[in-house]
Amino acid sequence: MAAPLRDNDSLLAIDVGEITTRAVLFDVVAGQYRFLAVGTAPTTAAAPYNHIGEGIHNALDQLEEVTGKKLIGEDQRLIVPGQEDGSGVDTFVATMSAGPPLKVMAIGLLEDISLKSASRLATTTYARVVETLGLNDRRKSEAQLDTILSQRPDAIILAGGTEGGASHSVLRLVEMVGLACSLLPKEARPQVLFAGNQALIGEVQSGLRSLTNLHIAPNIRPSLDVEQLAPAQVKMAGIFRTLRARQVPGVSELDAWAGKQLFPTATSFGRIIQFLSNVYDPAKGVLGIDIGASAMTVAAAFAGQLSLGVYPQLGLGRGLTGMLDAMSLNQITRWLPLEVGPDYVRDYIYNKMVHPATVPVSAEELAIEQAIARQAIRKGIALASSDFPKTNSQARADLLPGFEPIVAAGSVLANAPSPGHSLLMLLDGLQPTSITTLVLDQNHLAAPLGAAAKINPILAVQVLESSTFLSLATVISPISSARSGTPILRLRVTYESGDETSFDVKQGTLEALPIPMGQSARLHLHPLHRADIGLGGPGRGGSVRVVGGALGVVIDARGRPLHLPEDPGRRRDLFKRWIWTLGG
Repeated sequence: MAAPLRDNDSLLAIDVGEITTRAVLFDVVAGQYRFLAVGTAPTTAAAPYNHIGEGIHNALDQLEEVTGKKLIGEDQRLIVPGQEDGSGVDTFVATMSAGPPLKVMAIGLLEDISLKSASRLATTTYARVVETLGLNDRRKSEAQLDTILSQRPDAIILAGGTEGGASHSVLRLVEMVGLACSLLPKEARPQVLFAGNQALIGEVQSGLRSLTNLHIAPNIRPSLDVEQLAPAQVKMAGIFRTLRARQVPGVSELDAWAGKQLFPTATSFGRIIQFLSNVYDPAKGVLGIDIGASAMTVAAAFAGQLSLGVYPQLGLGRGLTGMLDAMSLNQITRWLPLEVGPDYVRDYIYNKMVHPATVPVSAEELAIEQAIARQAIRKGIALASSDFPKTNSQARADLLPGFEPIVAAGSVLANAPSPGHSLLMLLDGLQPTSITTLVLDQNHLAAPLGAAAKINPILAVQVLESSTFLSLATVISPISSARSGTPILRLRVTYESGDETSFDVKQGTLEALPIPMGQSARLHLHPLHRADIGLGGPGRGGSVRVVGGALGVVIDARGRPLHLPEDPGRRRDLFKRWIWTLGG
């Protein structure tokens, strides 16, 4: 029996990205919530407009043209709620990722405890930690104060002291932050988030509230062995909203439309991954990855417990500066399927940093962009995986744990020449293990649905069930130490028609089974040479039912981790063979 719908049925979501602004409309069709249409326009936060409103209205104009629905009134404001003549919408949500990363300073007591948690909290939104200060910092108090004054952070995360624990040392840090704020001009004073010993809230308020905007969150380290970031993440989202309204013209108006509930896009993306983890197998968890121009977002959730990492240094726009600082050019060029000189690659990267809205116009540029995406995914997963819960079963600690499903978003994936290109980027970058489904958010709906889920969870559930996302493939990734060319998996496939086929998969190969989209089949899996396919340990097999995606079922037996040949020519030949296998 279908769940009853709310009185307010239609929902409009605006997402202001670094490059593109999207207006997404959801409404009820035949008694079910459905994604109707999206309008897109270039984001206008930068010159010559310097106001996001122009991009928002352009996206809404396109959406009105596509749907025939009037959304903006004569006063140039959004029509909310919907009217009897069909104009307007009943509810509205907004998300945003545009703008430079916030400059955040993390201050705590112990480097491996409260200071580490404060830094981790900063990575849950579009921010970069410009400096850290801890109890063991050897700089004199004057030098620490000068550091705050010279960095001029947008926000300070102040943590320290377990519940009922340290107080004097924490208050010394509070005093230093207060002194720094008093020496800065009012317009340059940072937002301060206190997330330490709750017994000190009164004294913290007395010391800081008159000097700057003070936010209080529950202790992020209530005890030495417990870290709780979720409540403080809500406060960080509010700080992001406040600072963006100050930095970017038009944000205040958008926030007013959204009822003062404008969310960072990454926060909403994480929320939908967390939402999905309550639906799927809690033992495996759900992984989400969003490859944006402003940042790389990695969200992993296990039974509703979310781990969220946002990495501006891995964005495919201005974030490329940080990527080149963090890795060598060879780590990018090793993923190239074409022979392209390093100078050409470097020039393309620098041009992309200056003009992030540019798109590849040649085979070489497309290859470079996809190579960058692969390496960004590798780096993002490496950074995020240290925060994944350790309770889930996985074959080896240095490999990605099993997830079901993996949801991927980002224009570099959605705009790839074929689903095969998208899937191969994900397989190379993520290197998943066991048996999982890779799903592509081709319409950029994950973040809008995450924002909508807070006010209308039924909408989020029904849209997710409507096959709006593209299932790329069910992927089986055996883990084996066998030599290349050795059979490591015996596979028997029983199709819906009753037909059967059997074959062996060899180590080092990539195979595709053409099971049509939406059709089911049963796979009988028998690992050889103690290969591990995630069904209970090395050598353990079984029978699983799968549903075909755009590329059917893919068996990635290339090895975990994936080792590429040193010889560039051999690497290029392999890339061409792999993309041919996936129909690219």
